[in-house]
Amino acid sequence: MRFAGDSGDGMQLAGGRFTDATAVLGNDLATLPDFPAEIRAPAGTIPGVSAFQIHFASRDILTPGDAPNVLVAMNPAALKANLASLPRGATIIVNEDAFTRRNLEKAGYPVSPLEDDSLAEFTVHRVPMTTLTTRASEALEGVGTRDAGRAKNLFALGLLSWLYDRPTEVTERWIEGKFASKPAAKAANLAAFQAGWSFGETTEMLDVQYKILPAVDVDPGTYRQINGTSATALGLLAGSVRARLPLLLASYPITPASELLHELAKHEGLGVRTVQAEDEIAAAGVALGAAFGGHLGITSTSGPGMDLKAETIGLALMLELPMVIVDVQRAGPSTGLPTKTEQSDLLMALYGRHGDAPLPIVAARTPGDCFRSAFEAVQIAIERRTPVILLTDGFLANSSEPWRIPSLEELPEIDPGFAVAPASEEETFLPYARDERGVRPWAPPGTPGLEHRIGGIEKQDGTGNISYDPANHATMTRLRAEKVSKIAADLPALEVDDPDGDADVLVLGWGSTYGSIRAGVRRVRDRGLKVAQAHVRYINPLPANIGEVLRAYPKVLVPEMNTGQLVKVLRAEFLVDCKPYNKITGQPLYAAELEEAIVELIEAPLEVPA
Repeated sequence: MRFAGDSGDGMQLAGGRFTDATAVLGNDLATLPDFPAEIRAPAGTIPGVSAFQIHFASRDILTPGDAPNVLVAMNPAALKANLASLPRGATIIVNEDAFTRRNLEKAGYPVSPLEDDSLAEFTVHRVPMTTLTTRASEALEGVGTRDAGRAKNLFALGLLSWLYDRPTEVTERWIEGKFASKPAAKAANLAAFQAGWSFGETTEMLDVQYKILPAVDVDPGTYRQINGTSATALGLLAGSVRARLPLLLASYPITPASELLHELAKHEGLGVRTVQAEDEIAAAGVALGAAFGGHLGITSTSGPGMDLKAETIGLALMLELPMVIVDVQRAGPSTGLPTKTEQSDLLMALYGRHGDAPLPIVAARTPGDCFRSAFEAVQIAIERRTPVILLTDGFLANSSEPWRIPSLEELPEIDPGFAVAPASEEETFLPYARDERGVRPWAPPGTPGLEHRIGGIEKQDGTGNISYDPANHATMTRLRAEKVSKIAADLPALEVDDPDGDADVLVLGWGSTYGSIRAGVRRVRDRGLKVAQAHVRYINPLPANIGEVLRAYPKVLVPEMNTGQLVKVLRAEFLVDCKPYNKITGQPLYAAELEEAIVELIEAPLEVPA
């Protein structure tokens, strides 16, 4: 189901409230907020359309869905922007009050689609939402026309809540809390929501009400609805708690990463410090300074900010200090499509620094998995004394799903392993001496006996003194690379889902394509065809067994939301002819399109090298 309207119509709010009620009922769900790329496009125009899609059921849900069965269109622009994505027979509920001549002209309609045959293949319900919302508030004291008009999104929410039998108490309680200090707005929104429910219950227009049972086969535990941003914030916070280190996040506002700064700013009581820096370079410098001082230093950004942080990330790598860089990817390059999703920063994360500068990269695969990925990024950074890049994207950051809250026992303790001063004056502290993992000591400044040089010039092996010796530079470059590559020994093996063990095609993904790939693979198997699936969470170093997995299948398909970045790495590293499937529209991969790509590869003749 998709709510769509002008960016000022409150579609994200309506979708979020519907999602909360759905989660309370125990349905499995996945959501897709879709924001306009314009900061404030003209009202009533297609560039200004904002949408919120939710896919919910009593079974396992993997994606927000390809095409909505129900579209709620608050104006002509919302209808036109979303019409092409609707399947034949879909239900359209429109606010017919908004289909005025002026609004039709803004949307590019010469004639109202409600009056011709252009919507004949759909079931269309014309509801005068603005009129009914205003009428519901007429008798309320202190409620003006403005308050009533702004509440029409709650009318739509009430109507859809009736249609899918969502509990009303969840939304009513939220309205009362949200507008507690604004009695007129609270009364108008409550009246609109209840009027929408009552309209659905009494009108003959909607003759069916749907009841969706709670999801089955769910792991026992306590669940909450969570989006990727909140999960990332909690994962970073959990890492700081398990490491017993204060957390400092330094960031510069950039879509879609800004919300992480807002989210962590709520946790000052848990020792979190947040800094809104004057620019991306300063934010990276503040985070690295925090790491130098013995804190957990975090900085967050999106693609353009990664460009600017590259020099400081290289400095962090040279200093061998723990630091986490959260890259919430978006469609680029440059400003690109700032509110649309993409996976186009993978090669930049791998190679976007001067010199040979490898560092660990972790990629989250679902909104809930952002918690685990963030925690692991913290763990690797601290225990291996290295900056770590955590890759998420706009889809993961804004989408929601039910998430089982882990117990404390599931989260390992993280040992910062701070250096201790030499036991006697005869001993010398060696800041770049290494243990068996290649990890150097972490010596916060001001600790007596641990004084040492720091900076970006090449270090002498062991002492950390400035060195221009060519052989030493070669040694240090090798040691820094080996430290990262040794992490692979402690990573879990790449798991392969191949029920019969004899599939010819392996679908290998990374990041937020996980749900779409699983859904596509499920569809292919439902057709009686065999296909295997694996998903990479650790981009660098890659799992130790990935080469063995790739060579076990005659055909490998790598779906990505870019022009083919991981596929280039796999071909170069393992000399396997992986086939790309690429999408760069700013939208997530769809299960249906992946289904067809997998079937096409299964049916294609096997290529035999000449």
